[in-house]
Amino acid sequence: MSRIGKLPISIPDGVEVKVTDGILIAKGPKGEESVKLPEEIEVEIKEKEVIVNRKADDRKSRSLHGLFRTLVSNAVTGVKTPFEKKLEIVGVGYRAAMQGSAINLSLGYSHPVIVEPPKGITITVEANTKITVSGSNKQMVGDIAALIRSKRPPEVYKGKGVKYEGEYIARKAGKAGKK
Repeated sequence: MSRIGKLPISIPDGVEVKVTDGILIAKGPKGEESVKLPEEIEVEIKEKEVIVNRKADDRKSRSLHGLFRTLVSNAVTGVKTPFEKKLEIVGVGYRAAMQGSAINLSLGYSHPVIVEPPKGITITVEANTKITVSGSNKQMVGDIAALIRSKRPPEVYKGKGVKYEGEYIARKAGKAGKK
């Protein structure tokens, strides 16, 4: 039995969960998320719990069991408390600014880099060097944060670039000076 798949998912107050035609829909104060369930997985909704079960015990069903339990858990959690990723910009002259709902990044290129978030994702900038990406869909939040980071990943000599908050950058020694 999957150790993750067998765990029940508690439904927080203010969140409504229902299954129709193989699609689980979670509605809450921060939005609505849906998860398309494969035919190998079935979902039971009890009073304040969601239980994910597999119909068979074959290899494919076992591999999908834990995955879809986690996807359902993320959908139920995300509509109550949004997920967020924090990014930091390091480097002289590197900065970010909001331009409507989009973010305008000055990252040392000859042109500004503009990233437009998809529907359901919000980006905020604090102090020109701190970016927060938040939303109810955990995968989309991670994808947008990775997209912003990919515009100028941190380099290993000085650590300049866009990095996740708390990310450790292994530094390399520069060229040795002449003696």
